Amino acid sequence: MTRPTLPWGIRSMEMLRKCSETSLVALTPLQVFVADYFAGVVSDPVTGLGGLQGKHSACKQDLPIERELALSLEECFHGCTKKMKISRRVMNEDGHSSSIREKILTIHVKKGWKAGTKVVFSKEGDQGPNRIPADLVFVTVDKPHPRFRREATDLIHMATVNLGEALTGCTIEIITLDTRKLRIPINEIIRPGYCKIVKGEGMPGSSNSEEKGQLIIEFNIQFPSQLSQEKKQLLKRALLS
Repeated sequence: MTRPTLPWGIRSMEMLRKCSETSLVALTPLQVFVADYFAGVVSDPVTGLGGLQGKHSACKQDLPIERELALSLEECFHGCTKKMKISRRVMNEDGHSSSIREKILTIHVKKGWKAGTKVVFSKEGDQGPNRIPADLVFVTVDKPHPRFRREATDLIHMATVNLGEALTGCTIEIITLDTRKLRIPINEIIRPGYCKIVKGEGMPGSSNSEEKGQLIIEFNIQFPSQLSQEKKQLLKRALLS
């Protein structure tokens, strides 16, 4: 809409509106309508909303809706496709009533996605009159894993060894996320706080899936609950002499 020329001495639409209310200045019908429109008193002839103020209030979008997307480490390692069924309120053709409808959303999980990755589906929230539907946001979380936990691109594995293995050495067998069997020799003495690092056997990077993190092996040393007198003497000669 093109603004009409303001009468002499009137510097703004607000002043124009006040003058029309107090009859301080003679206004044409078009100038009266424009003053009412910009004040939000009359409705927009196209949208039916209350002037500019009505237009602005109608453009507010509902706050984003967040949902968890639980992924296994295998799914984040290889990448996968997830189908998520949602139910949302949709406006009917009459523009007044609404109904609940189901919809399937497809999420393409890329290799190396970290926990906390967000996938946004724009305006997939409930519909309603004079409102913009909220964005639907899926936030990834790691499912618990029987063999590993993840820190960034590193995988941590807890291996249990007995005291004899900790002192004399052993071989640790680990099944990887891509089902390979690793046999990792431990030749050092396993002491409290010791860990074995295997490079390139962690998670793929989210930006470059060819670059993988580390496999970090931590140890839980099991001590014997009892020893015979003979074994104690053997340990004394071996460790204390």
